[in-house]
Amino acid sequence: MKILIINGANLNMLGNREPKYYGNQTLDAINQEIKTKTENLNIETEFFQSNHEGEIINAIQKAKCDGIILNAGAFTHYSYAIHDAITSVDIPVIEVHLSNLHKREEFRHKSVLAKACVGQIAGFGKYSYILALEYFAMKD
Repeated sequence: MKILIINGANLNMLGNREPKYYGNQTLDAINQEIKTKTENLNIETEFFQSNHEGEIINAIQKAKCDGIILNAGAFTHYSYAIHDAITSVDIPVIEVHLSNLHKREEFRHKSVLAKACVGQIAGFGKYSYILALEYFAMKD
């Protein structure tokens, strides 16, 4: 099984950006932990990060995988283009977030991507990704 993990806007700044919400680990460190975990789940992972909406759309449209884990960052709250990219492919997508969106600013409470995804996991830090991976592993 192959899973594409897509991280969006500003997630390249993890480790420096608002540690009270996102912790102190870098995205590379989180990806390495995910990669270690997936070896135990017999899942191959590919990682992609971009601050550009169109590149995220291209990654979704070109994906050759069994599932996508998507942390779109702020694009979550307004990108109907990413929503449409998700619905244009026959690949299950799980929306994940490091922080609990509902304990944050009101604009973060709504996801325009959620209806296009099979589920949403938020508030568990890096474990949001692990929970999504475990879903795909159990589904197989």
